[in-house]
Amino acid sequence: MNTSTPDNPPPSPIPSEPALDAVSLTALRTPAVRQLLQLRAQGRLSRGHVAATARCFNVSERTVWRWLADATTPTTVASPGARRVTRFEITPELRVLLAYWHGNASAVHRELLTRARQTPAAPPAPSPDAYASDPRPATPPPHSPRSALPGGAPPTAVPLLDPVPSLATFLRAVRRDLTAGERAGYRNGPEAARALDVFAKRPRTWRNQVWEADHVQAPLRVEADGDLVDPYVTWFIDCATKAVTGVAVTPGCPTRASVLAALRSAVVRTEPYGPFGGLPAHVRFDRGRDFLSRTVSTALTALDSDITVLPPYSPHLKGGIENLNRCVGRMLFAALPGYTPKEHKPRRRPVQPPAPVPAMTFQAFTEELLAWVCWWNTEHRPDGLHGATPLEAWQADPTPLNDVPAADVWSFTLEDDGRTRTITSHGVRFRNRDYIAGWMTGQAGREVSVRFMPHHTHEIEVCTPHGHRLGTAHLADRATDEQLAALRRARARRARRLRADAKAAEQLRHERFAPATAPTDALRLNAVTAAEATRELARHDEGDLAKLALPDLIAPAPPPPDWPIPDSLKARTRPTGSPPTPAHEDTP
Repeated sequence: MNTSTPDNPPPSPIPSEPALDAVSLTALRTPAVRQLLQLRAQGRLSRGHVAATARCFNVSERTVWRWLADATTPTTVASPGARRVTRFEITPELRVLLAYWHGNASAVHRELLTRARQTPAAPPAPSPDAYASDPRPATPPPHSPRSALPGGAPPTAVPLLDPVPSLATFLRAVRRDLTAGERAGYRNGPEAARALDVFAKRPRTWRNQVWEADHVQAPLRVEADGDLVDPYVTWFIDCATKAVTGVAVTPGCPTRASVLAALRSAVVRTEPYGPFGGLPAHVRFDRGRDFLSRTVSTALTALDSDITVLPPYSPHLKGGIENLNRCVGRMLFAALPGYTPKEHKPRRRPVQPPAPVPAMTFQAFTEELLAWVCWWNTEHRPDGLHGATPLEAWQADPTPLNDVPAADVWSFTLEDDGRTRTITSHGVRFRNRDYIAGWMTGQAGREVSVRFMPHHTHEIEVCTPHGHRLGTAHLADRATDEQLAALRRARARRARRLRADAKAAEQLRHERFAPATAPTDALRLNAVTAAEATRELARHDEGDLAKLALPDLIAPAPPPPDWPIPDSLKARTRPTGSPPTPAHEDTP
């Protein structure tokens, strides 16, 4: 009869399928090997323990004994059974080369091969018999110099690898050791790497807690007073409800007046604005000069709002307004006539340009944009609102609103130069212009202050020195529409003439060189005759009148006697009535 003892258990068949998956079995190797090592240190390790461990992990007993034999360092104990084959890895020097070649891994591998070929192999040590047969010193055979890789990095920056891995191994290491963001950053810069980053979401707050503001350019041109211009949209969005609280459209480049107009429409809740609005607690925007102007900062400070200026090149920190800019481009601008999408990559084949369509008027574009904003606020259901529209989310939020009278908002969003002026018989003098109004009758001599919207020179707001609004004053002696049209035509002609002169001057400075197919010195092609050079130099010398002036030919007349004259200048002036001193060459 066969009997078994704990030290000599019968071999049990290995089960065909393990009870746990491969990942769980790998994770349990470390505590199992540590327990076996502890038993061996105590002198209580037996074959039964090893056999039980082998059955649990579905391996042979020899494999478990090999785990115990390899467990000599903390690294091998932490990962028993792992492969110990040394593999090729991307070092910091290779990362620098990848950045040098803009992510071209094949070019880096070619440079590594070139660097390895340029390094000569050490010659074999000569035998003593060779010195006995030939007393002359042995000279190593000259190696043929090889040129470096064209356009490559300096040889000192290229590491010397022995051996150089194959191209497949190098590309596999690049894909394994570098993340997708790092590879994209080496190819196209930090902007491409940021597109593959992971960003956390800010916790949802309540209405009017945080607003975000930005400009966005519509990729089309509209007709504004006879000119084709690029419209810009300036708007504010409430981050909690995704509602567009205020919007302003500017034909051409926006200014701080655009920001103030959008802010006014965002804060006021009366008609024609609302129901969104009120005083925001925080406002976030980027480092645009219009948002960083003193006028905008003063207006937001007067409205008791905290300002958060984001660092440059960080659109992900104001994702709400950036998402709104992306949505309006896809949902509205792409369907308008004259839409011209921005091409990020050049096309391989030229695309036939679309048939020209008449441009929209600025008024029609503004109507379409305001209608889209109304649809966004009342019908669109963003994902972050769980099926609700911005209007429904706004009305469901019980947070109280802080309203400001429209007259106070108007005064807060105007610029003040800090000066005190006096009403005269011609009105109020502001920036060398006179502004008048009917309410100024009988108030000549009164001290007032002026508040104005930037770039709106046709009217100003007149207030008391303490800030109380008195009324609006309009520009006196304003030019007629015909005069303004003639002025614009004259300015356009002058601009065209200056551009033509600048183009002709650039052609004169343009230097042409002959093409070369071999390494030679550059050869200029703009040959000029001696007569042409003389005429052009003479024309330039005649225009420099400072060279023709002779300031020391006749001494200046003396100053009046009542003028104080420094002692250092008295000797250089002649007395009144005395003839000028003749020059040395005129003296007999």
